[in-house]
Amino acid sequence: MRGARLSTRRRRTATVPGWDIADAAPVFAALGDRTRLRIVSRLCRSGPLSIVRLTEDTKMSRQAVSKHLRALEAVGLLRSDRTGRERVWELQARRLAETRQYLDQISDQWDGLLERLRSTVEGADGSSAR
Repeated sequence: MRGARLSTRRRRTATVPGWDIADAAPVFAALGDRTRLRIVSRLCRSGPLSIVRLTEDTKMSRQAVSKHLRALEAVGLLRSDRTGRERVWELQARRLAETRQYLDQISDQWDGLLERLRSTVEGADGSSAR
């Protein structure tokens, strides 16, 4: 452990108002699905898209993609608007930002725990070397 320095850089993040683990769990569960994560990524890159555009170049049916879109909508990551005969899906940037803040909080907690561990280990090394 000697010579290895753990990052002591601490991000300062605001607490996500009204959020606790019960609020975050469904979002992370929805993003835990590879297909849903790809959908979110594509909407981040391309902006709002119809189901026709979302299913282009995939082997998934519109019905299968719709199921994933509804799951993402249920946790607040997407919303849709009807434009003519099509439904256009859009990423909810605010909800994604809230999720990021929650991850930052977890990261800050781990940074603090690792810093305490580093201090304890270095303190033990210093006392045994005397």
